[in-house]
Amino acid sequence: MLAMLAHAYLTITAADQRDQPTDDRLLPITVNATRRLFLAFLALPTATLDHILRWSWWRRRHQANAKTSHYRRRNHQLN
Repeated sequence: MLAMLAHAYLTITAADQRDQPTDDRLLPITVNATRRLFLAFLALPTATLDHILRWSWWRRRHQANAKTSHYRRRNHQLN
């Protein structure tokens, strides 16, 4: 039951983030990314919230660059 509630919370949080305007250079945050951020914040008391959020931004930026490069190498159209 607790797992179902946690999954519902993470899904709603990720959906809320998708509705907000984001930097075009970032991929939208996913349920898994939200879970990872939440667990990192709970599990790493020495890590500051600022550090965790900066890491998340870096990771999403890196994934967006990888996606762009992947499509460019294969001559796919980017949206």
